[in-house]
Amino acid sequence: MTTGPERRTAEWSIQEVARAAGTTSRTLRHYQDVGLLVPSRTGHNGYRYYDGGCLLRLQRILLLRGLGLGLPGIAAVIEGSADTTEALRGHLELLLQEKERLERQIESVRTTIRKTERGEELMAEEMFKGFDHTQYKEEVEERWGKDAYARGDRWWRGLTEAERSAWQERNRRLMQDWIAAADSGAAPDSAEAQELARRQFDWLAGANGGQDVSYVYFTGLGEMYVADPRFGANYGGETGASFVRDAMQVYADRHLA
Repeated sequence: MTTGPERRTAEWSIQEVARAAGTTSRTLRHYQDVGLLVPSRTGHNGYRYYDGGCLLRLQRILLLRGLGLGLPGIAAVIEGSADTTEALRGHLELLLQEKERLERQIESVRTTIRKTERGEELMAEEMFKGFDHTQYKEEVEERWGKDAYARGDRWWRGLTEAERSAWQERNRRLMQDWIAAADSGAAPDSAEAQELARRQFDWLAGANGGQDVSYVYFTGLGEMYVADPRFGANYGGETGASFVRDAMQVYADRHLA
């Protein structure tokens, strides 16, 4: 980035900042929407500009994201209501909870395999250990409100076991296809990636008996896949999750804006 002679103080356009930071203008606007990064100035034409203080703040945001913190945790650290160590302890607790859940799932699958091979009777409580959707209750309520969780809970409980299995299988296939596309080197705006983004949108829209998937909700989930390693792991890690996020962003810009 360079500064022109007409600039009184060093400041950069949103496109310049996005390019230098390796992110997108849409992400920077989202950071502004959630109060995380406010431009130093907005021109009469609506263009956003950022000074050195903004760049320092963005650097902290990106560093904390690299440590695995979500946007609420980053805001708490930057505003001084929590230090980095405290925020990371909270993040570690979430990771340990996820580790415990995965271990229960692994044991459940092992039990199913063992009993199937031996011809023994399968017990429902053994087969579905670690598949409890209520584990994310507090997090969903914090992110999207109690009504959002209540709607999702009613919808999930209203499904039959066959419908739940079909839903999980559809999700599993979608995540596998995302990983394969990322590994193949496909571009986020390619036809293959955009078809996956459409499937992602349809999958989300089908939840809760048919929910409204807005631009902010769709792109916000994409950001969360990268920021939260629990979700990123479903897409092959941070690199795969970044591919998913970028493809979802392109889809949203084309179809939801």
